[in-house]
Amino acid sequence: MAGILSAASFLVLGCAVPALAQEVNIYTTREPGLIQPILDAFTTETGVKVNTVFLQDGLIERVKAEGESSPADLLMTVDFGALIDLVNAGLTQPVQSDILEATVPESLRDPDGNWFGLSGRARVVYAAKDLDLDAITYEQLADEQWRGRLCIRSGQHPYNTAMIAAYIAKHGEEEARTWLEGVKANQARVAAGGDRDGARDIAAGICDIAIANSYYYGLMTSGAGGDEQKAWADAIKVILPTFENGGTLVNISGAGVAAHAPHRDEAVKLLEYLVSEPAQKLYAEANFEHPVNAKAEVHPIIAGIGTLTPDSMALTEVLPYRTRASELVDEVNFDTFN
Repeated sequence: MAGILSAASFLVLGCAVPALAQEVNIYTTREPGLIQPILDAFTTETGVKVNTVFLQDGLIERVKAEGESSPADLLMTVDFGALIDLVNAGLTQPVQSDILEATVPESLRDPDGNWFGLSGRARVVYAAKDLDLDAITYEQLADEQWRGRLCIRSGQHPYNTAMIAAYIAKHGEEEARTWLEGVKANQARVAAGGDRDGARDIAAGICDIAIANSYYYGLMTSGAGGDEQKAWADAIKVILPTFENGGTLVNISGAGVAAHAPHRDEAVKLLEYLVSEPAQKLYAEANFEHPVNAKAEVHPIIAGIGTLTPDSMALTEVLPYRTRASELVDEVNFDTFN
């Protein structure tokens, strides 16, 4: 029984199959199709069948409601904040694995082993191709030279609250507020839409720069998003911004073993496979993300935007400021265009 299983099917599964069965069940907020080639390769190599349940929303609520009888073995998300929420809700368990600890950088995993980064997405700047700009810092995004020239999605989106939280961690709350007010003042239109809309609006002449995730550029450039999006990508270049005296902000997709995983050993085995070189190469090919395994090959499109130097600040250092970042967005009326 491959693919997405209904809740009813999983209840039957949990009752009928002994814990030693060669299978593993994933609850994921990531579209299963994006990682299916990796899961298929894992099954081919190990004989362990992988079942996935896609939950765009309500992952925590679902696992809580199922309690100790939950069939979930691995909980997978597309944002580190969501991983932290799972830990805080008591829905994960610590894992000790020499393979995971040796492969996943310390800054991209939980020190207690409750979650591990599986792929990275850099928060980058899209710029008009003919713009005389080759480098920029996150701090400079608030400079007056960009008044009315910047596009960005809602400040409340997790990609942006993570960036704002990192800024607070770097510079303190007051400087972050001033910076956020500057970025708001630089908006060419209301903060809305998605990251790819920034490329679209640069192509349309609405803005000159946009803040977005790196992998969207790969999706557009490759043609995966259609001819229209490829045209948007052709109109821009990608710059890897850095913090002053730091590196580029990298968010992650990641996973942790569920607190009541009925197939714990298989879940750990799958986690270890997901950070292996072959699986990381498949991640790069499927969704143009940066591997967390330093030995894995980066997709040529993403490699072409430059060498990524992730900021050394651990994601766990950013965590305490997520709530305050969200509050600041509202306090400066970031999503209101005026």
